[in-house]
Amino acid sequence: MRDRACFEENERRDLAPYAMASADSRGREYPEEEHRFRLAFQRDRDRIIHSTAFRRLEYKTQVFVNHEGDYYRTRLTHTLETAQITRTVARAMGLNQDLAEAVALAHDLGHTPFGHAGEHAMAELMKEHGGFEHNAQSLRIVEKLEERYPGFPGLNLSYEVREGILKHSTWYDRPRVSSYNPAEQPPIEAQIVDFADEIAYNCHDIDDGLQSGMLALDDLADVELWAVHYEAVEAAYAGESAQVLRYQAVKRLLDEMVADLLAYLDKQLADNGVKDMPDVRAAGKRLAGFSEEMNSRTADLKQRLMLRLYQHQRVRRMGAKAGRVMRGLFEAYMEEPYQMPPHVVQRGDKMPMARVIADYIAGMTDRFALEEYAKLYDPWESV
Repeated sequence: MRDRACFEENERRDLAPYAMASADSRGREYPEEEHRFRLAFQRDRDRIIHSTAFRRLEYKTQVFVNHEGDYYRTRLTHTLETAQITRTVARAMGLNQDLAEAVALAHDLGHTPFGHAGEHAMAELMKEHGGFEHNAQSLRIVEKLEERYPGFPGLNLSYEVREGILKHSTWYDRPRVSSYNPAEQPPIEAQIVDFADEIAYNCHDIDDGLQSGMLALDDLADVELWAVHYEAVEAAYAGESAQVLRYQAVKRLLDEMVADLLAYLDKQLADNGVKDMPDVRAAGKRLAGFSEEMNSRTADLKQRLMLRLYQHQRVRRMGAKAGRVMRGLFEAYMEEPYQMPPHVVQRGDKMPMARVIADYIAGMTDRFALEEYAKLYDPWESV
């Protein structure tokens, strides 16, 4: 039977020199004995998948609220698509796939119910109470809020996974980043997650938007990044169903963006003389990214999605409703905290009640938030 030492040796042999080897991890906040046949980042990935916060992603909004239909992406399926793209990039570049996937699987754990509308509402509600940002909340979940192990809070993930959760995208939460050496760049395994995330949502939002009827093919006809692929599949698969054509065009769009990410990263590594992990840490800038041309083309696509899909009447109405629900929950709990479960209220002994309430609401699924709102405000609803 192969053991952990064997797998670590395989990593030394097979990974690129600029990859993050499991054996070189800076470790966990609370010391634990290493597993007999699982690598450090593999254990982190597994802990994330088994967490309560990960399971709740199934019923959290991506763009369309869960009860709008069974077809549309949820926060969970978006996370899985992001992780799949991340592994593809990591494998092609000789990176540590376990580390990359762990960061990808955890990157949205801190999202509130109702997608970005819910996060914007929570950020506004918490403006005078220390703020709210989903990357920092994701880190808070894995460091503090998950209750799984005796002797320590959270999941006790490796330093590099926690760092990647916080640093994989724009570093909004500066005070929190200070605990993870802001002068250092995160491993490339974490850097690629932000771009895999963008590839995933650009592609699946087109798919969901067209499926919903909120987005029409004519809305994208002059968006070059999409049009070139749709025209190609129309010519190649004449007579096929609209669903097949849409899927094939989305597939080609995804492939092009992944290929651009790989080419740009490969060039940045060469141009900056990156040979090993210390070079990555000291690079002074992010090495992963898209080419200038791809950035321009994706900007056009995102602008059109914003105009035609994200600002669509139905999406705007869902967002406004989400804001009212979030505010209603927050205000009710602030006025009378004992409307929350006793084990939640008890956390107020160790932190401000506003933060306790934010943690509680952010952890809700769309369905639970709507049910809780009804229980608090509908006099005919059973409490």
